[in-house]
Amino acid sequence: MKTDGYVGALSLIRGVKNLLGGRGFVRTLNRTQNWENGMQEHGSGPQARIVLTTESTLEEANKLGRTLVEERLVACATLLPVVQSIYHWNEQIQSAPETMVLLKTSTDRLEQLEKRLMELHSYRVPEFLVIPVESGSAAYLDWLFGAVATK
Repeated sequence: MKTDGYVGALSLIRGVKNLLGGRGFVRTLNRTQNWENGMQEHGSGPQARIVLTTESTLEEANKLGRTLVEERLVACATLLPVVQSIYHWNEQIQSAPETMVLLKTSTDRLEQLEKRLMELHSYRVPEFLVIPVESGSAAYLDWLFGAVATK
């Protein structure tokens, strides 16, 4: 059986989304339950997003995450050290340890975030995958939007 890097990446995204409360948990709650439990779903205005990227080392990921937080392009950068990635590169299947970076931001900041991440990233072709946030606690989302607000 041939392993496809694209399929592996999709599996990882599904796993992270499940871990973060995407499919499964959140979809089992209806809107009324979400609001009663302090959960918030945004209809209009900025929406919360999680951006996935990887870096070759924890040091590179830390530098990237800190810069993006300092520049208010993301509210938080969560670093998951030592994930193993298997992918196609230069017509070969490669495997390398990386640090997964989860960036929490808003739709208002996505375009600027993508541009800046491409400038700062150590890879020629960095991962930039955007996952919509279906729901979240009102307090957390308020903090997130405040943290990325332009001052």
